[in-house]
Amino acid sequence: QVQLVESGGGTVQAGGSLRLSCSASGRTVSPYGMGWFRQTPGKERELVAAINWRATTTYYHDSVKGRFAISRDGAKNTVYLQMSSLKPEDTAVYYCAAATARTVTATSTVDYWGSGTLVTVSA
Repeated sequence: QVQLVESGGGTVQAGGSLRLSCSASGRTVSPYGMGWFRQTPGKERELVAAINWRATTTYYHDSVKGRFAISRDGAKNTVYLQMSSLKPEDTAVYYCAAATARTVTATSTVDYWGSGTLVTVSA
C-alpha cells in the first residue's frame, strides 16, 4: 500500500505562488505515474498535471500551462506542483494521485489518492 500526504496549500493573493508537495510512504513510487487533480464543490475532479514514472513526459491542463510545473524527486519519494501566477479560478482542493500503470491520465487510472490540500486564491 501507498500513502500519499499533501502539504503546501493555503491562501495566496492572485498573482502569487505556492508549491505543493506530495510525500509518499509505504513503498517507493518511482515506478508509478504521479499526478495532481483538483476539485471544487459540485464539479468533477479534474487532472491538472501529471508526470510519468521516468519523468520524461508531463501533461498539463490547458488552464495551467505556462503557470504550473510538476516534478518528482525519487530519492525523497516526493512529487511537487509549483504553481505561479495564481488566479482565483485556481481555488480548489488539490489531490495527489499515483498510478501503477506508469502514467496518470484520468481518475480511473489512479490507484492511490491523498486526502487533499486546500488552495485559496483571493482576488
